[in-house]
Amino acid sequence: MDVLSLLQLIVSSSLIYAAPLIFAALGGAFSERSGIVNIGLEGIMVIGAFASAVFNLEFASQLGPWTPWIGLLVGGLAGLIFSLLHALATVHFRADHIISGTALNMAAPGLAVFLVRAIYGAAQTGPLPRPLPSQTFPLISQIPVIGDIFFTGTSGPAYLGVLVAVLAWFIIFKTRFGLRLRSVGEHPRAAETMGINVYLMKYCGVMLSGLLAGVGGAILSQAIHNEFGFLTVTGQGFMALAAMIFGKWNPLGAMGAAIFFGFAQSLANTGNYIPIIQDVPTVWLNIAPYLLTIIVLVVFIGKSEAPKYLGDTFVKSK
Repeated sequence: MDVLSLLQLIVSSSLIYAAPLIFAALGGAFSERSGIVNIGLEGIMVIGAFASAVFNLEFASQLGPWTPWIGLLVGGLAGLIFSLLHALATVHFRADHIISGTALNMAAPGLAVFLVRAIYGAAQTGPLPRPLPSQTFPLISQIPVIGDIFFTGTSGPAYLGVLVAVLAWFIIFKTRFGLRLRSVGEHPRAAETMGINVYLMKYCGVMLSGLLAGVGGAILSQAIHNEFGFLTVTGQGFMALAAMIFGKWNPLGAMGAAIFFGFAQSLANTGNYIPIIQDVPTVWLNIAPYLLTIIVLVVFIGKSEAPKYLGDTFVKSK
């Protein structure tokens, strides 16, 4: 394999695996900027993956090639609805954020697999009729070298994720809504005295995280696994959480970290073609992303400055 083909393989594979992580990491940034810890990203991704897979199977004949793209929205809406449980528990019932998120992660796989068995009589859906196809971008794919590497036969959702990351950065740091969202994570009592509805902003942060993480789950089922089963989401929510921390709760930083983790995940498929690591046992390449997640959390969690009131319970003044 020549160098150009190898680079194209590495980049396209990395972007495919990075796409769900980008969306989930952005979702985590919105939630935690509002002061709500959301380790339930994994469970939300499971629900998004389940909903989009069922939608794909049921509506592919009517919607044709639009099916997987609408499936992303369906997965996002399912994730948003599921995330309301976390918002209700942490904001109104003042539950511990970690326990609530853990409950989401434990409940989602069992619920989704139960529903799959009830609908299809098996633990997984089987192949989806309309998976997300690889994309070749017109015009820019004709650019010498760069076009072949970055814009030919690559992941459309990954580039959509890059655009959403830029939009998320603008919303969080350049809009009134973003200022209010950050204020309730940094000092909710001061925000309340300025007339900001703290509860509403926290709900918005968690719901946006559910929407984006649900889209991430939909990408997993429709672009990577091409089905939904118990093992469709296997730690990607926690990788996204690590990417968010690595990116210092900044959407652009989270996006870059997610692409790095996507590259680590892709090594299991591309490692045999890379001369430096082609002799490394496959099992090590399979566990590399999870090892990197642990290393990132250990090394950077103490050096990254989280929102000041992240995880604290806020009680509205009477």
